[in-house]
Amino acid sequence: MSTAAHPRPIVAIVGATASGKTGLSLDLATELGAEIVNTDAMQLYRGMDVATAKLPPAQRRGIAHHLLDRLDVTETATVADFQGWARAEIADIRSRGKVPVLVGGSALYTRAILDRFDFPGTDESVRRELEAELAGAGIEALHQRLVDLDAEAAAKIGPDNARRIVRALEVIALTGRPYSASLPRPTYADPHSVQIGVDIDRPTLDARIATRVRQMYDDGLIEEVERLLDLGLEQGQTARRAIGCREAVAFLRGEIGRDEAVVRTQAATRRFARRQDGWFRKDPRVVWVRFDDEDRVRRALEVVRALDRSATAEQG
Repeated sequence: MSTAAHPRPIVAIVGATASGKTGLSLDLATELGAEIVNTDAMQLYRGMDVATAKLPPAQRRGIAHHLLDRLDVTETATVADFQGWARAEIADIRSRGKVPVLVGGSALYTRAILDRFDFPGTDESVRRELEAELAGAGIEALHQRLVDLDAEAAAKIGPDNARRIVRALEVIALTGRPYSASLPRPTYADPHSVQIGVDIDRPTLDARIATRVRQMYDDGLIEEVERLLDLGLEQGQTARRAIGCREAVAFLRGEIGRDEAVVRTQAATRRFARRQDGWFRKDPRVVWVRFDDEDRVRRALEVVRALDRSATAEQG
């Protein structure tokens, strides 16, 4: 990641979904005259607005937002792709003397952007062999093999993410090392980086998730997913895994009622939020601010400006 003569800080707002990251990012960007870079894997997709709680243009306060609506739902975005796109956007923003503010719930994507993270290569023959095994033996069998080969990676990926299980086994086959060994280590690629976490207690977060999900359905999630199905949602490898989409599809197929779809989406979102929080809590570099602290914007600004001053002093 290139730096200018006086490199502006790279700021990432992190934390669980529904914790208040978007509001803090807007307030911070307003104060700093910054631009926002999306780090939510699902907000890359055009038309997936309600499902991803994508901020409507009218609510963006005139702040430039990057990496939104970049792909069709049939297209696949790898972490390596996202890393390249985001780092290019960050370099462009900084070259214009502005601060990039990263915000989104995809922890691995944020780490891939901020940290030293080189991606192992791919091998189509190995990938095809694993995908054939997935189709024949099933996801449980492949996940168990990953448990046997790399328990750390298996615990992080989980038993229902077929694409990442296949990728982990491919990397192990190609490198002869655990997949977890290729994951990013907590060392910033650019030292002028900072992560600000939004700290929120679990009962409050659960209540906010319940409210958000009900609002998503009231705002037309089912109708949105119906449109996306017509655009090939189920042919996509990434977009179809968005929380809420699976549940809405089950409703549209008559497999569950609307109320059950809401309950399932709420439960899936709570599980996702737990994983997000666990990921970020393990990173000692994150500076936490309370979601309900009236001084949270000022506290975040102090962290960013201190980093900015240190960068200027280094150049001096």
